[in-house]
Amino acid sequence: MTIRLNTATGLIAAFAAGAVTLGYLAFRPLDTPRQPAPAPAKSGQFAFPDKPVAISSLPAPAPAPPPAAKPQDERFVIKRILPISGPIKYGEWHWDDANVPSGPLVVTVDLDARVLSVFQNGYEIGATAVLLGTSEKPTPLGVFPIKLKDKDHYSSTYDNAPMPYTMRLTDDGVSIHGTKVEKGYASHGCIGVPNSFAAKLFAIAPVGTKVYITRGKMVGQGDSLI
Repeated sequence: MTIRLNTATGLIAAFAAGAVTLGYLAFRPLDTPRQPAPAPAKSGQFAFPDKPVAISSLPAPAPAPPPAAKPQDERFVIKRILPISGPIKYGEWHWDDANVPSGPLVVTVDLDARVLSVFQNGYEIGATAVLLGTSEKPTPLGVFPIKLKDKDHYSSTYDNAPMPYTMRLTDDGVSIHGTKVEKGYASHGCIGVPNSFAAKLFAIAPVGTKVYITRGKMVGQGDSLI
């Protein structure tokens, strides 16, 4: 960088010195003795007649402003989790939305923990153990908006089995729905929750609510859901 700067400065100085010399030759009277040309400017200076200006005296460019911080999406910041002692057992569920401010709803399903959680405005208001699919018909991973809701749904595929409070997630029928959640049972890919819990979630989750199905998630004060 220093070599490029000095080279450019030398070219500017040489051009300036030549221009001044040509000016004196063009306009001096014939009977005026020739004036010596100005001495070449030293490296690191711009040459102007009688007023060299050191580059070091020029103001430094203003630093670029730092990039603006990306606003945090409050939907995915956990502000509270329910005070549940120990792992949630099959058939067990919890719900507490008292004094929780209104806000966006997020539903998470942790396949490893076999737990569904409901967050409102970042506060966990519901949690329950769930039934999940088998290795032959697994519950899919991903983000799925609730596509439709049917309070009194019956399966058209599995012997007209009752699926109360169905909240469909995929076009091939994977849903959150009420069922008897017991150890040793599984679903055909659906997420089965206790009927009473399903009724509460069904009542507050509009079509379009996103359900995040993952394997494991960190929870705690200020942690992110995803």
